[in-house]
Amino acid sequence: MFERLSTSETDPILALMQAFQADPRPNKVDLGIGVWRDAEGRTPVFQAVKTAEERIWHSQDSKIYVGFRGDPGFHAAVSDLLLGPEGDGDWRAASATTGGTSAVQTALALARTARPDLRVWVPEESWPNHWVLARSLGLETRNFTYIDPATQEIERAGLLRDLAGARAGDVVLLHACCHNPTGADPDPELQEEIVTSLAQSGAIPVVDCAYLGFGAAPEADLAFLRRLSALPESIVAFSGSKSFGLYRERVGLCLALTESARARDAVESQLTRLNRETYSFPPDHGARVVTEILTDPTLRASWDTELSAIRRALIDNRANLAASLRARLNSDAFDRLTRQNGMFAMLPLGTERVARLRAEHGLYIVGTGRINLAGVTEATCAPVADALAAVLR
Repeated sequence: MFERLSTSETDPILALMQAFQADPRPNKVDLGIGVWRDAEGRTPVFQAVKTAEERIWHSQDSKIYVGFRGDPGFHAAVSDLLLGPEGDGDWRAASATTGGTSAVQTALALARTARPDLRVWVPEESWPNHWVLARSLGLETRNFTYIDPATQEIERAGLLRDLAGARAGDVVLLHACCHNPTGADPDPELQEEIVTSLAQSGAIPVVDCAYLGFGAAPEADLAFLRRLSALPESIVAFSGSKSFGLYRERVGLCLALTESARARDAVESQLTRLNRETYSFPPDHGARVVTEILTDPTLRASWDTELSAIRRALIDNRANLAASLRARLNSDAFDRLTRQNGMFAMLPLGTERVARLRAEHGLYIVGTGRINLAGVTEATCAPVADALAAVLR
């Protein structure tokens, strides 16, 4: 049987990681892999996480299964974080998942169960796995305009024109904040226009919330998601990997907002089925850590402080790179970096320049031109800017 298999295509980011690790040059710089790293290149464990884990270690007396949809306390803690406390006429159905990837997959599978002929609308610039997950479920995908290549800013008219083509029951995949890969988020006016467009078409937003707190304080980063949650129906795919530094614990939540208690109960039954058909019981340790942090005022404050430090570092890295490129290129073309959010930005490089940066300067960037600003530290900013200027002149 296995002799009939062919080798699957290597993920480009995985290939980039392997090439970086094999590169012996001491001055090489990794701007490719999408994880947070501090100025020393480490991805440290949050102190709030360490304290929560210690408490769990002392208090937990069983490792028995929690349930097919995970711990209700986790559902409530994350739901309250994202949307505020549940009120009258507010019907939410939730399921823990194995990370944010699984949350997106579960959201799309849930939507497919309700509407098998739906189309999934994805920004032309988005996380590559969005297309992979949709197509693995046999769903048709449509792209909608997002970035104007000339300005690297959101192309508002094209975005709204394309979304007007969505039909009732289609899914529109949106980023809650800190858009991956561009860092360009809709301003409040455009957010409202997107909500209005979805309300008119009857399309359902699936909101990928993977970088909460990396652009602004969580309450501010949640503004777009909360506007979208005012629609009759929506789905949120939450990841705890970045916001809590729990990459390897695979913390995720699929949260559906419904129009009635009956619909909520039906969605909960389908979420139970979807988990049962894949991994049965979702992992609990990371989810329990998040619950402990969010429900304890002291740990919550500690988490807010640590998240704020990451956010400030990214803002500083953006500003420093923008200033360095302005000085070297005598151009304000990259000032947009300071108006964008989160870990990522897109640079107009093309595959030839990306290859030159790697071969000539030891600068590792994804082929699309996406860079991870976490790698542009005080120590690396000057050589990164020198390398970019050398290929952009």
